[in-house]
Amino acid sequence: MKLHGIFPPLTTPFANGGTVSVEKLRENIGRYNKTRLAGYAINGSTSESVLLTWGEVYGIWETARDAAAPDKILIAGTGAESTMETIEHTNRAASLGYTVVLVRTPSFYKPAMSESALAEHYLRVADAARIPILVYSVPVFTHVTVEAPLVARVSKHPNIIGIKDSSGSVEGVASIIAAAPKEFQTLVGSASTVYESLEKGAVGAILAVACAFPELCVAIYEASRAGDKAKANSLAQKLVAPAKMFGPQYGIAGLKYALDRLGYFGGSPRGPLLPVEASGRAEIDAMLSNLTAQTAHQL
Repeated sequence: MKLHGIFPPLTTPFANGGTVSVEKLRENIGRYNKTRLAGYAINGSTSESVLLTWGEVYGIWETARDAAAPDKILIAGTGAESTMETIEHTNRAASLGYTVVLVRTPSFYKPAMSESALAEHYLRVADAARIPILVYSVPVFTHVTVEAPLVARVSKHPNIIGIKDSSGSVEGVASIIAAAPKEFQTLVGSASTVYESLEKGAVGAILAVACAFPELCVAIYEASRAGDKAKANSLAQKLVAPAKMFGPQYGIAGLKYALDRLGYFGGSPRGPLLPVEASGRAEIDAMLSNLTAQTAHQL
């Protein structure tokens, strides 16, 4: 199971009444199918996963499975606070035809989430899962960081095939790669450090900005793989502004607004998240205009 390449964690479209719009999800995936993306992550942080019911998630998984092109790898976000529930969701994804799952760290009882507790969690999920799993470290949301010693413990399990590291630490990524077996696959979730992480040995990335700029993100990956460091680094610098706007500045609401401007369906986020205000929309518009002008001749 190779997870090399760029995967967007797809946003969840909502209709005017706040319900999930599977029609708009199909339309978005239809456009993504025409790109060189390696596949899609469904029900990740960018999908507003914690704001969805699991019934909604299962429906989204089915829609994405049916809409995705046959060559696209499907990754399902199945992490829950309990080990038992995580196993349940993981095997539901397997039954729906998903290839691999993304399992975030439990975090509500953070003081109890020791290395041993997390190792036990992941090993038990891996034992019971009918498909391979990726460990998911996203400390900006969970305040729990997966570090190299934990990876060294769990990466020997044959059903734990990699990690998505969204810490933004290039040094942390390098430490994880050094601690794990050669076949263990490290993907990153930080657009601002994707070039440096690829140079350290990451095999790909699951990036929110890839929802808006799939071809740019793929071009960075392909240039890095080809050894064209100058091109990869130059293109990666163009992700700095959108990574900030779609991350700490305006978050998912900013990304969804950008999708609307780029011809995808973004729509509003689900409450308690709020849409971007007028000043933010103007800033995003300016960024999109500049980025389009800068990259038109490079892709």
